[in-house]
Amino acid sequence: MIRGAVTSYIDVAQLVLYAFFVFFSFLVFYLRQEDRREGYPLESEAMGRFKDRGFLLIPKPKIFTRANGETISAPNFKPDTRPINGTKVEPWPGAPIEPTGNPLLAGVGPGAYAERADHVEQTFDGRDLIVPIRVASNFAVPSESVSPLGFEVAGADGQVAGVVKDLWVDRGEVVLRYYEIALKGGVKTALLPVPFAKVDFTAKRINVLALLGDQFSDIPGLRNADRVTLLEEEKITAYYGAGTLYATPERADPLL
Repeated sequence: MIRGAVTSYIDVAQLVLYAFFVFFSFLVFYLRQEDRREGYPLESEAMGRFKDRGFLLIPKPKIFTRANGETISAPNFKPDTRPINGTKVEPWPGAPIEPTGNPLLAGVGPGAYAERADHVEQTFDGRDLIVPIRVASNFAVPSESVSPLGFEVAGADGQVAGVVKDLWVDRGEVVLRYYEIALKGGVKTALLPVPFAKVDFTAKRINVLALLGDQFSDIPGLRNADRVTLLEEEKITAYYGAGTLYATPERADPLL
């Protein structure tokens, strides 16, 4: 008898290979179920209701406990009930949507955002994660670097909207997240996400190509001057994202 053979037609190597095939098939099935805990089941635009959930592909609800003690169930099959502030340019499903009202606040296209939890994200030891350096006093701009505090902030049209008042840092990853702008007139401050800022240290100026100078006044604000919630972050970033396409009528027009 051949060493390692179970019978004259099957050996141990074959059994191991078949066992791997079975294991891998179950692994793929499990992963495809787990990646449908959020965003599924899909909602049919044509029928206006959920598509068949599918007893195989949609997993059973699971309870997750967050760091703050809250529990959530996923999937929860809760539809997004927010009104769509826009009109379809064509009747077929999936057609582009043109925003109605102020396009930077319509919440469509590049200005769309997820309804994240309206509370402040915290570190493992219970402190607010993203805070201005006036709160995180152990953070500072290195002495060998140029501090952007006091820099002018201008829109794509060159109009100055305000000056940098403070810097918001991420305590967990030790990076700069936002510039806090004191807007002209002194009645409001606004956060500027770092990816939308083009800093000119020579001119001591920050240029924001996503917005025009007079559009900074409508940036979504904060309930608390020293704290930003997850939902507020979404709305602020979405406002700048919308500006990349809707700040001027020309940006929304085709190139050809």
